Amino acid sequence: MDTYELNKIAGAILATALFIMGMQTLAGIVYTSHQPEELAYSIAVEEDAGDQSEPKDAEVKTVSMAEMLGTADMDKGAVVMKKCGQCHTWDKGGAKKIGPNLYGILGRSIASLADFPYSDALKAKAGETWTYEAMNTFLISPKKFAKGTKMVFPGLKKDSQRADLILYLRDQSDSPMAMPE
Repeated sequence: MDTYELNKIAGAILATALFIMGMQTLAGIVYTSHQPEELAYSIAVEEDAGDQSEPKDAEVKTVSMAEMLGTADMDKGAVVMKKCGQCHTWDKGGAKKIGPNLYGILGRSIASLADFPYSDALKAKAGETWTYEAMNTFLISPKKFAKGTKMVFPGLKKDSQRADLILYLRDQSDSPMAMPE
């Protein structure tokens, strides 16, 4: 094989490489992709930036459930509950979605609906009851309450939102649980 043949082979390889690179550049110009303005499936979560003036190691003020629920607003709880509506229903006899139906949840045993496939983390708490305190702890951070839960909701950081939601859930029952004292 002489050098003329080797030059033709090298030229063909270089021409092919240049053609491929040119086509990639041209395709990038012609077919540009844009990030959609709105995602197809979104979960509206209100984030709480917190009070930036307080130091992080400041003492946390604890409020009793009776105090929290005493100032709660059921109408605001219905608004907060709409965040849960993508995964849950809460009407009597309502269908299960990604999450179980929440009608009558307060006072019910955790992971007690027979026709719902709970995560192992919630099944481990099956002997416990959804009390006001348990629901409050769960709503602060579901992943901390039941490590390994399938629930992706990050939680509600504001006491007032949790109290409003718990009061609303209390009302979604045939026999609402007695208010804490």
